[in-house]
This record gives sequence, C-alpha cells and structure tokens, in this order.
Amino acid sequence: MNDKIVFDIETKNLFSDVGGEENIDKLDVSVVGVYSYDKDEYVCFDEQELDKLGEMLKNAGLLIGFWSKHFDVPVLEKYFKFNLSAIPHFDILEEIQKEFGRRISLGLLAEANLNIGKTGHGLEAIEMYRKGEIEKLKSYCLQDVKVTKEIFDLIKNQGYLWIPQRDVPQMIKLPLTYKEEISPQNQLFG
Repeated sequence: MNDKIVFDIETKNLFSDVGGEENIDKLDVSVVGVYSYDKDEYVCFDEQELDKLGEMLKNAGLLIGFWSKHFDVPVLEKYFKFNLSAIPHFDILEEIQKEFGRRISLGLLAEANLNIGKTGHGLEAIEMYRKGEIEKLKSYCLQDVKVTKEIFDLIKNQGYLWIPQRDVPQMIKLPLTYKEEISPQNQLFG
C-alpha cells in the first residue's frame, strides 16, 4: 500500500476534439506508462489493460507525475471506481510553478538536469495512436516516465533543480523539496 508510482498518460484525442480544455474529462486514454518503486519496474498499459493499472494505483501511497494533477488524473478518473484524487500526489510541474512562478517543459528540465532530451511531444503521441503504432507509443510514454522519475529522484536526493531562463544563458538553482505522505486506505473508496 506504500508503493510510489511515477506515471504519465497519452490520449487518443486533442482538446480541440472535445470542445476545449474545460472538457478535459472527455479525453480518452490511449496508454499509461508507470514506474513502481517497490517493484523497480516500468510497465505500459494500453486501453484494454486499465483494470490492471487500477489495481496498481489502488496500492499506491504516492503518485508522481508532471502536470499530472491537472491533466493525467482528470482524464484517468472516469476509468476507475475509486477516488484517484485522494491518493497523495507529487506533481513536479505544479511544485515548480509554485516556487518559480511559471511553467517549464519536461524536455527543457531533462536537458538542463539530466543532459537528455525528450523523444517527442504529445501531438506526435496522438498521431502514433491514430496510425496504430502502439508499441512506438508505449516506448514514447515510458521515456517520459523515465525522465519524470529521474527528475523526481533529483528533487529527493539533492533538493533542487536547474531551471533554464528565457533569453539568458544562466540557469536558476530552484530549491524543491519532497515531503513524504502516505494515504489512509479508507479515503480511496469513500
């Protein structure tokens, strides 16, 4: 019940397909990538395997993602019969935005802190789904999970991230801390 789960979703459709961002709950999941700290394993679930994902999430003591409280969770909630929002959650981008005052892409963070880039962007993921390139889509999604996990590990281990600035070469050393919280089981199924 105390597993930490890093996750990322890809969708089948765009905001323009569902009438705008206010209809985020109308987006449909194509795949969900996860990393389990307890199992030390990466897994990607397609839309037919979301029940297995649900079992994994029910046993999570912490969810970790990138803009996941505002995107991934609202999209995923309709697939489960438990309160996904009740699981303690560390949203890396939300924490950066609180401390830094603006958002930054996962790709820029990865380049600045890990010396690696992302393998694509969300629009490409939708195109992969539409072309039936599911294995390629899963690989793309799991790469984002790996980057998110490594960024989270940096926050846990060093207490800061390097943030590139606009129009200047110097980066800002942004202090970020992670405080562990474990969810009481009864909140999930209320």
